[in-house]
Amino acid sequence: MSENTTTTTGNTASQRYFTIWRWHFYAGIFVAPLLMVLAITGLGMLLFANIEGRDGEYVSVAPAAQVQPLSQQAQAALNKVDVQNGKVKQYLVPRAPDMAAIFRVDNAEGKATMVAVNPYTAEVVKTYPRNQNTYHLMDGIHGDMLMGTAGDYLLETAAALTVLMILTGWYLWWTTRRRSVVKMLLPGNTKEGRSLWRSLHGMFGTYVSLMLLLFCISGMAWAGIWGGKAVQAWSQFPAGKWGVEPNPVSSVLTHGDVLNDGKSKEVPWILELTPMPVSGTTLGENGINPSEPMTLETVDRFAREIGFKGRYQLNLPKGETGVWTLSQDSMSYDMVSPTADRTVHIDQYSGKILADIHFDDYNWFGKFMAASIALHMGTLGWWSVLANVLFCLAVIFICVSGCVMWWKRRPLEARGLVPPAQKIKLPVWWAMAVPLLILAVIFPTAIAAIAVIWILDTLLLSRIPALARWFK
Repeated sequence: MSENTTTTTGNTASQRYFTIWRWHFYAGIFVAPLLMVLAITGLGMLLFANIEGRDGEYVSVAPAAQVQPLSQQAQAALNKVDVQNGKVKQYLVPRAPDMAAIFRVDNAEGKATMVAVNPYTAEVVKTYPRNQNTYHLMDGIHGDMLMGTAGDYLLETAAALTVLMILTGWYLWWTTRRRSVVKMLLPGNTKEGRSLWRSLHGMFGTYVSLMLLLFCISGMAWAGIWGGKAVQAWSQFPAGKWGVEPNPVSSVLTHGDVLNDGKSKEVPWILELTPMPVSGTTLGENGINPSEPMTLETVDRFAREIGFKGRYQLNLPKGETGVWTLSQDSMSYDMVSPTADRTVHIDQYSGKILADIHFDDYNWFGKFMAASIALHMGTLGWWSVLANVLFCLAVIFICVSGCVMWWKRRPLEARGLVPPAQKIKLPVWWAMAVPLLILAVIFPTAIAAIAVIWILDTLLLSRIPALARWFK
């Protein structure tokens, strides 16, 4: 190989490296603050879910020999909130003998209150507004930054750019570590300065990148565009088994419409867009004896007869066509294993089972989502809580170390962002356009962000002096 050829090859590799580094930098500028917020709120959700419970259900009581009738417990909750016009909407079964039973009661205006009742005395021990504790505050920030649809789109874009940042980070660190996967996992011999920060940044990034990629995918599956309009639509559970159309229409309420209330997710991801069965049909399998009255007590006893145990949720029928719904899933912190997910719908008139949905009934993506959400939320036991804590701390460190690396690289007299290779004229590397195009197709919200970065970096910076001062 001639000297000129070697030089050309070296220049091409260098230009390629700088191009990738520049895209990694721009993605990081946008993503890092949001990733830190997500990591901090994720830590908060883990903390409060395991201290007070998602629904505030960790209310201790002294166990006794006899449990009071469930109807009496429900009446005590109703009396506490609105005995005249209130309605009991939901019953959360205690997960342990020393915990209170939780009832959701809506008053005449529809305001929901959670009431903790001692199951042994039927006495109210605590009341609090539904979905207004610290956990749900963290969940709101984590879900949409408390900005509604705009925040949802913002975080979906951030997740898409995080995928770009991971892919470019892999390339940069792999190249830096002499194209050795083993060396990517080691810190190297650097002991000080920016090189130390880069070494730690690359090593920790390598360790957490696969989990971060998984979390981005599982998190975006709930996002408004990629999740709600694409993936979730074709992944929904088929409802034909109980006689309704597999695709929701305007006249048919979905599981999400009926059981999700506000931002709180009560329904497994795979079922959200699936139509709800309705009471008053001739469908269904034998369930509760039709001679028995359909009461909260009867349905709870039946739930235990068909295998529900520990904490589960019992939703009362909504309206004349509503159904009794029994559900137990890891996403709602009911139990540890997502493979034990189960949702049962019962006709409020006949007592027949209209649907009995298990984890095994989900399609492959529904199973993936159930498992990945459980990992994402740290509901697989204490080991997953610890793993999530370490993961969140690692993500925070990666964001901080990236900022430190930028600050140490930045000249003292600089006023702007000073992206990598700011004094180098980089040609368009069209091979980079391929992963960008694929990313934009898979995650539509990334299109705008990628277009802005490309226009800013390629067309505007060289022509607008004011921008050049801040970005060059």
